[in-house]
Amino acid sequence: MIKLRVNLQFFAEEKTEKATPKKRQEQRKKGQVAKSTDINTAIILLLVFLFLWVFGGMLGQTMYDMLRHTFTHYLLIDVTEANFTDMFFEIVMESAMVLLPIMLIAMIAGVAASFAQVGALFAPEAVQMKLSKLDPIQGAKRIFSVRALVELLKSLLKISFAGTVVFVIIWTHLEDVMLLSQKSVADGFYLIARMTATLGIAVAILLLILAIPDYIYQRYDHEKQMRMSKQDIKNEHKNMEGDPKIKSKRKQKQMEMAMQRMMQEVPKADVVITNPTHFAVALRYDEEKADAPIVVAKGVDFMAQKIKGIAADNEVVTVENRPLARALYDQADIGQQVPEDLFKAVAEVLAFVYRLKNKQVN
Repeated sequence: MIKLRVNLQFFAEEKTEKATPKKRQEQRKKGQVAKSTDINTAIILLLVFLFLWVFGGMLGQTMYDMLRHTFTHYLLIDVTEANFTDMFFEIVMESAMVLLPIMLIAMIAGVAASFAQVGALFAPEAVQMKLSKLDPIQGAKRIFSVRALVELLKSLLKISFAGTVVFVIIWTHLEDVMLLSQKSVADGFYLIARMTATLGIAVAILLLILAIPDYIYQRYDHEKQMRMSKQDIKNEHKNMEGDPKIKSKRKQKQMEMAMQRMMQEVPKADVVITNPTHFAVALRYDEEKADAPIVVAKGVDFMAQKIKGIAADNEVVTVENRPLARALYDQADIGQQVPEDLFKAVAEVLAFVYRLKNKQVN
């Protein structure tokens, strides 16, 4: 018996169930989402090198002008505090014109790649300092885990493929590289810049292709890490049932649905008995289904005014009878028959309504 109980407990705690929406939301708030950093790296590299491929000539000319101005002007002026300030400011501005567009492209590419994978996410908890991360035992487990082995194989694979791509591109341009010593500085710089951009774009495309299976694996691993046991799901449901906010929302929703159903019954009523300002009770009498009239809707104050408004829109007769309206509101719930001691008063009202309808017909 004890062994059976232990086995049942083991199966109850085994994480075989998919994560619930509540747990997914909690993990997302902590910043734990399926994301491949390889995709971010590949997209950043690709867009940056494409930008350099298109606008590299302009950036190169800016750098060339800055270096020429430095060697032809700055080396000939006296070093004073004022000259140094002006020279430093000018060099910083010229360098910013070259570096800022590249940094901006890299930032936009990184944000776009992250947004494409996880959407809009702000999780300050993910960057909080946690002493548990300094635990050497947990650190050793992470180092020698299956995940670490997969990351090592991924890195070796990326290095191998990237090295192959670089070797092929350099080999195809080997003759030009060997003749660099015979070229002018401008031509040599242009050749090296063009080869660098080509290498960057080729490696970025390769990394992007390799990042697709990595993203698929990250999603699989993330789903595996978020799995829950049957007991976890039961505990979550218990906690949700005990949450006052959830209970309040559920009760509010039930009241809204009940109110909507009640208002849908008002147009079917035979008569609405009013206070006239505070109470309103709608009655329907079907002699084939019940022996007495049934209360299909009732309300006080604002709800009473709403019932009377719906009755007026649907040409349901409204009768003012203060004591009867108050008695019906207090003694009969929605869906119940009129109390026996109120039969006579209700019958008189219904008789009046039927006579009124007959006169309108005739």
